[in-house]
This record gives sequence, structure tokens and C-alpha cells, in this order.
Amino acid sequence: MALADLKEEVRNDDGIATAVGILKQRFGDKLQTNASLLEQHSHTTTYIPSQLPDAVVFAESTEDVQQVVRVCAEHKVPVIAFGTGTSLEGGVNAPAGGISIDLLRMNKVLSVNAEDLDVTLQPGVTREDLNIALRDQGLFFPIDPGANASLGGMAATRASGTNAVRYGTMRDNVINLTVVMPDGSVVKTAGRARKSSAGYDLTRLMVGSEGTLGIITELTLRLHGIPENISSGICQFETVEDACNATIMAMQIGLPLARIELLDTPMTDAINQYSNMNMELKPTLMLEFHGTDKGVAEQTEMFGEIAAELGGTPIEWVNTVEERNKLWKARHDAYPAMLAYRPGAQGIATDACVPISRLAECVAETINDVEELNLVAPIVGHVGDGNFHVSPLVMMEDADEVARAETMIERLNMRTIAMEGTCTGEHGIGQGKRRFLKIEHGGGADIMAAIKRSIDPDNIMNPGKVVTLGE
Repeated sequence: MALADLKEEVRNDDGIATAVGILKQRFGDKLQTNASLLEQHSHTTTYIPSQLPDAVVFAESTEDVQQVVRVCAEHKVPVIAFGTGTSLEGGVNAPAGGISIDLLRMNKVLSVNAEDLDVTLQPGVTREDLNIALRDQGLFFPIDPGANASLGGMAATRASGTNAVRYGTMRDNVINLTVVMPDGSVVKTAGRARKSSAGYDLTRLMVGSEGTLGIITELTLRLHGIPENISSGICQFETVEDACNATIMAMQIGLPLARIELLDTPMTDAINQYSNMNMELKPTLMLEFHGTDKGVAEQTEMFGEIAAELGGTPIEWVNTVEERNKLWKARHDAYPAMLAYRPGAQGIATDACVPISRLAECVAETINDVEELNLVAPIVGHVGDGNFHVSPLVMMEDADEVARAETMIERLNMRTIAMEGTCTGEHGIGQGKRRFLKIEHGGGADIMAAIKRSIDPDNIMNPGKVVTLGE
């Protein structure tokens, strides 16, 4: 994206003032307007400028959310759902002001149905808290974006993570949602059955809608049994292309890797420094295998043969649970590690995803762009499903460097679309990628806009995100 792509949305100042007054009477101290809270509830995780709401309401129930939405619907005031605030594309900004609904107090696990392998919970539960609650039952929830995000936000952005290559994304692991719609009504999108042919798939319509169609207030999610054997390690290569080709070969033969994560040399260096690791400074694959003892042994032997063909090192195993946790904590801390790698720089997150057969080509061309444009831009990625992130570290006071970074991002997004991939594998569109959504989907983007207008005719639900209206 380019900063020039951001558009100001028209404010309804009279409606906002009226709605804030009504909600203050109803919610008392659960509504706040102090400047520091407003700043916290705008966008802060990338270089997209913050755009503050006018008030924050701390919701504690579906009924609280309904009350806020009904008042805002009556006075045509924007409503922005807020979880942990880890959106990377301006998804919680308030470009037309309005009310931010903070959902983190809605943090109860409502029911665990171990026999059916599902759980129902409120949207403020985070992925780490859920897995702590499940640990004694031999179950876990596998979707793990780097941040300890709220599960409502993860559903809203169709999040993914390091385990997606085996367990899928949020799209594959959400069974049912309870959603407050733009008029304040409540809809359940499905039951708990594992499949249904009953009408339109409302669950998947809401998963990934980024709060532009409704606000999620309950979720039912798929669970998985903790595997008998979990083995993790690293394998290093002379070039990023070799590491990508090893990944491609492993996926094409159907090797059921649980995780396969790429670090280029700068990213390996950054993680070494930030997380006190001692990996050799080479392109690196972080690997994890799940299954029975016999199955994991077969998987690792097969991957070792593939890696050896491409000059990879033997897998260097981590041998204890503590070491395994340290390895994946280092991977999940990649973003702060990058920022520490170039002090004073702002990181610009990207989110390319291509068909697995085009992965090595796409990464190689992107590295050429980084070198040509003289940028510092470490690469990390969930390469088992063709998804990687190259993150320019930019001194924002240097206009020329900002422009070069935007050139790189433009080329990357256009390249992935040309390769029949996507401009976002997991971060979402938000504000930052609306232009690329139209390029990627063509007339499909118009259908999305028509759905938005039909469900939310006054455009109060997270306006200025995902689809472009009125142009």
C-alpha cells in the first residue's frame, strides 16, 4: 500500500455526540473517553497512522454489544470491534470516529465438549488462555498467529499461523458464530454439527469480514487431540531458494508436517540477537512433526532425504519441552526481533501467499527487489502453505526510503496476484490493501461491496475497511 491510498471518511459529529451521551448514561464507567485509552484503541502496529475513536465501551456480554450497536445504528455512528489490537492493516482504526467496543472482558470459556472436539467461548479469550484451559483434557487449539491474539479477532481476520500447514486456518476451525448485526439483532451462523447443507454458509461469510458485517460475541471452535509425539528442530541451507525448494518437495509428496517456517539470513541474525539463540547465519527452516512415534520417525527420515538433495544440513533437534517452547517462542517473537535489528525503524508487515509451486520464484524475485531498492527487509514465513512475510525496516523520517519500501510492497502484491496468489494470506485487508483487493478479485470485489451495502446500508460497521463503497 501507499500512505496516499488512505482516505478520510466523513464524520457524523452530531450523531457521535448524541450517541456518546446516551451510552454514557447507560454504561457509566464502562464508557471512557480519555485520550490515552482512545490512542490504545486505534492502530499502532504498523506505519498506518492512528485514527482515534471518540469513545470506548468495555462490553461484558452480547447484550452490552447489542445496546451499543442499536444506539449507533439509530444515530448512524461507526462501531469498531476491538480485541487485543494486533491488527496489522489498520483494522481497528476509526477513520470516521465513532465507538470502539472493547471485547476483552468477554473472556469466558463457556463449554468444552471433549467428546465432540469443540469448545464454545467468548471473543475476548486469547489463544494462549484457551490452550491453558484445555491442557488437562489432552486437547489443544492449533491456530497460532505470532501475537497472543483474541479468538474473536482471529476469526474476524481469518487468521492463520505456524500450524496452518497441517491444521488449516481459522476458516477451517470455526464451526459457529454468534454475531450482533448492524441493526442490533443477534444471529447464530450454524449449529455444532461437523457439516451442513442448510442454506448459505454464514459462518464463512463472517470469518474474515473484519467486523464490517457484524460483531462476533461467541464462537464455537474445533479442537484437536495433543499428539503422541511432537518433535521440533532446525535445518539450514546455503540459499533461501534451496530452503523453499525443499519445502515445495515436502508438500508435493504429501509429507504431513505440522510446521515449516522459513527464516532468511537477516531474520536468523535478528532472532539470534533478540531471543538468545545460536543458529548459524544461514537460511533456516524451523520444523515440527506431529504423530505417533513411528509416524514421526518416518516423516523426519523423508524430510532429511529431501533436504540432503538440496544441500541442507541434518535436522538439529531440540530435545526437551523447554527447548521446543524456546524455539517457537523465538519464532513468534520475530516481529519485535526485527524492530530491534534496526533500532528506530518502523516495520512494515507484508503478507504474500502464492501457490506452493511458485514459492521459490516469488521469494527469489522479492529478494532481488529488496537488494535493488537498498532496503533492510528480513523474511519469515509459513512456507508450507506458500505464505511469507518480508518486512522493510524503514526510517520514517526518510521520505526516499519510505517511497522505496512502498515500491517494493507494490511489486510484491502485484507479483503474488499475477502468480494466482493473494495480497494477504492471513493479515486481512483492513485499510492498507483495499486497492489490491479490487485488483485481485475484480468483479468479485463489487459483489463483496453489494453484500456490505445489503447488510449494513448505513455503513456503520468498521467503515473504511476491506471493501470500497461509493466510488
